[in-house]
Amino acid sequence: MALDLAELVTAAKAGDKAAFTTLVEATTAEMYTLAYRLTGNVEDAQDVVQEAYVRAYKGLKKFRGDAEFTSWMYRITANCANTHLVRSSRHRHDAMDGTEELTDERPGPESRLTSADERSQLNLALQSLSPEMRAVVVLRDVYDLPHEAIAAELGISEGAAKVRLHRARRKLRERLFPLRGEEHTDEEDARAV
Repeated sequence: MALDLAELVTAAKAGDKAAFTTLVEATTAEMYTLAYRLTGNVEDAQDVVQEAYVRAYKGLKKFRGDAEFTSWMYRITANCANTHLVRSSRHRHDAMDGTEELTDERPGPESRLTSADERSQLNLALQSLSPEMRAVVVLRDVYDLPHEAIAAELGISEGAAKVRLHRARRKLRERLFPLRGEEHTDEEDARAV
């Protein structure tokens, strides 16, 4: 029997904590996947998901139902990931001594690609993007949010969202499918930063 998320939202808004728990259980895997793709790190993704559900619980009475619950949670999760990345990048710059690893290079928990090597290459390519570009790509190409929603979530104009998406896709294409004679190396990434 499929869960009716709309009924669960209505019950949760009325104060039914068990209904909210069921909503969390039904959507956690999707929110974790988004958080992992945006942060590139297991621990960070777990922190982001936890924060997203805390925010959702606190703001549930304000949820109007104009969008589906999962779309609302995508937005909250993306916002939490962005906040987390900004906060952690400040700390990394303060504490960096040149020996720390900045990203977890393991492939995400799921992928539509068939080979582990392709998943790993895609994950590395995504992690090579700036957090701003990575967020736009994931929200558009993975979660199929419209440009308008992406712009609202990231606090940028719709035009800026489109430009970032175009630039991010170009960088991914260059990294994943370099032209003959233009093989991409990690050294180039280090120099570009």
